[in-house]
Amino acid sequence: MKIDPKKPADLSAQIAQAIRDAIVSGRLIVDERLPSEAELADQFHVSRPTVREALKRLAAQSLIRTQRGASGGAFVNRLSFEDAYSQQITTSTLLLSMNAVSFDTACEARYALERACAPLAAVRRTPDHLATMRAEIFRQAQPGLTDEAFCASDVAFHRALVDGAGNPVLSYQLAGAVEAMQPLMNMITFSARSREEIIALHSQIADALEENDAPAVDTALVALEAYTRQLACNVAERHRKPA
Repeated sequence: MKIDPKKPADLSAQIAQAIRDAIVSGRLIVDERLPSEAELADQFHVSRPTVREALKRLAAQSLIRTQRGASGGAFVNRLSFEDAYSQQITTSTLLLSMNAVSFDTACEARYALERACAPLAAVRRTPDHLATMRAEIFRQAQPGLTDEAFCASDVAFHRALVDGAGNPVLSYQLAGAVEAMQPLMNMITFSARSREEIIALHSQIADALEENDAPAVDTALVALEAYTRQLACNVAERHRKPA
């Protein structure tokens, strides 16, 4: 593992990248103990605080874990999909906000990905997935539920649909679509939408999943996408009108 001290990138970032590359390539394997801070400092010709900062970066990404005691140190972690979800959501949120992705683009991507899960979810969904979706539908119908709580319930409902596909790779990839794109879309449309309309479409999706009816799930998702797009158009039109 090497770094280039002449590069403008932060030295700790270079060290973190070098160790990350070693983990990804398999040169450092799961549960393997990394060299000590002093050894890494000697290897990279940097100070121990610089190494310590690099290790903090890797720990924040769940790539390594630290243990105390005589047999302690930094070890290569076994990264799980669940551990990576938050990073995927954060990255997707930043990409959407920093690159000014249009509502239509985000909506198209989110529903295209979610509809890809529908056939698998119709076959593989468990009673727990259905129970979660039914619970969220019940929650959404409660009087006095705040817009923020309704949005959170909306996300939880669709996350259960995605997880119902029983594919952790899809769940990971869609974490950004459902938990980053959807809240942003909710913020744009919440003032114009009919909760009753959304609850009705959510109920259609849950009913279709319970009947293992993939085409019906897809039909309901298509209708939900069309409704979401129309809401955005209504909001945009309202903003264009003079006060």
